[in-house]
Order: sequence, then structure tokens, then C-alpha cells
Amino acid sequence: MLLFVGAMPWVSGIAQAQTAKDIVARGQYIFEVAGGCACHSVPKETPNAGARAFPIPFGTVYSTNITSDKETGLGNWTDQQISDAMVKGIRNDGSRILPVMPYEGYSGMAQEDLKALIAYLRTLKPVKKATPPLKTWAPFMRGLGTPLFLKVFARFSDSPPQAPKSGIDRGRYLVEHVSLCVDCHTPRNFIGAPKRSLYLAGAGKNIGPLGQAVPNITPDKETGIGDWKREDIVEVLINGTKPDLDNVQGLMAEVVEHGYKNMAKEDALAIADYLKSIPPIKNKIN
Repeated sequence: MLLFVGAMPWVSGIAQAQTAKDIVARGQYIFEVAGGCACHSVPKETPNAGARAFPIPFGTVYSTNITSDKETGLGNWTDQQISDAMVKGIRNDGSRILPVMPYEGYSGMAQEDLKALIAYLRTLKPVKKATPPLKTWAPFMRGLGTPLFLKVFARFSDSPPQAPKSGIDRGRYLVEHVSLCVDCHTPRNFIGAPKRSLYLAGAGKNIGPLGQAVPNITPDKETGIGDWKREDIVEVLINGTKPDLDNVQGLMAEVVEHGYKNMAKEDALAIADYLKSIPPIKNKIN
């Protein structure tokens, strides 16, 4: 008769390796549902290496290198430092990140999802590519302007231990804290603060991100997606095809290609149900 007291070391090692593998796989899915963090990729260049230019009211800011390169990326950052950058807007040296980075939205990401996402970022192949410095005519904007902007306009969220699993709650969670539909489809004023009264109501050309027009995705029947079926929204998210069989363009095409195309249908349906549940807003986008 054999007695086994406790787990054998090799069994424990396999279990730990499997758990780590599962966490990374979950993080990859969160990364994809976040549009592959496409803002950190210059189109047609090496992905995730940053240096993409974003015009802002006070100049031009460049996205950062999120690969595991130790000199120009996240290779020497701790998990806590990556987390603080994502949800608080604070770099590993303590400096402020301009709110072009949607850390307000990410602040509501579930702790389990954030942990997994950071684990996946660790696996990105290192690419040595420095981030160009901020170009601005307001030299104190980062140190003084950003804290003031956040104090007046920011709305940070509490991070739940776990994310909602299904239904409208799941859809709202994805729209506001992971896929960040709210970040592009809610228009902003002249200093970049979101116009919350036009939540998800779209922005015209030269007002939307990168100067691109983004559509009204509230359920308004005249100017929004009120006539769309749930399956129509799923088709746009996963395949980039609109009900009129035209393809999405610009940033939406990028996030579909970088990650939305791998979104589980259940999550796409949850987003659809949430979008159909919000108040319709009449806002025609040219």
C-alpha cells in the first residue's frame, strides 16, 4: 500500500506552469478585446513598438513602446509600475502620463484582467525603439496642466476583483473599461475633455481621434445605430462589415484587425445589448 503525503514537486511544477500559461492566454484575449492596444503600433511598422503620433490641443504626443525591451520598452518595469501607468497615469519614474492614454477607462478594468494583461505584455518580443519626446508649446503641461485637467475632468473607477461574466453588465464593462468604445465615440471639447452629455454619440471629421470622423453608436434611429440588429453590431466588431456591406475604415479597421476579430461572439453580443440599452442621442455625423 502506497501513501502519498502532499503533492509531488513535479506535479506542483506542472500545475504552476499550467496556471501561468492560462493567465497569459487570458491576458492575450484581454489584449485583443482591447483592440490589440493599436495606438501603440504605427500602421505597417513593427507592432507594439510605439512612436505613433497623436495630435493634441497643445502639440503632439507619441505612444510608448510596450514590448519587453529593457531600454526602450517595459522590460525593466515591475508589474506594479505597469499597473500604475495603465490605471493611474504614472510612469515608473513618477512622471505623469498625458490623458491621451485612456487610463481613466482602464482604471475600471477588473483586477484579474489587469493581472493577466500585464502577464501577456511580458511575452511581447522586445523591440528597441525609443519614444519621441512630447512636442508642445506649453512646457509645463505635463507637470502642472495634467494634474489640473484630471482634477477638473477625470472620472476614475474602482477596479472590481472580477469582471462581469455576461449580459448588459458585461457589455458596459467592455465598452467603458476594456474595448474602450467610449474613448473614441464620445466627442471632446477644445482642450480634450469628453463631452459626457454626448456619450457614444460620435464626433465629426477633425474632431474625432486623429482627425477622423467616428459614428454615433447610440440607438438613435436617425443618426445612430437604432435600426441595427444585435447581429449587425457583432458583424462590425468581429469582421468589420457594416449592414450595408461596406467595410469600416480608419481606426476602427485597425482595432478589428489587431484584436476585435478574435472577440468571442458572447462578448460581442454583450456589447451589442449594452449599446442598444443606452439612451438614444440625436447627433448627426458628417
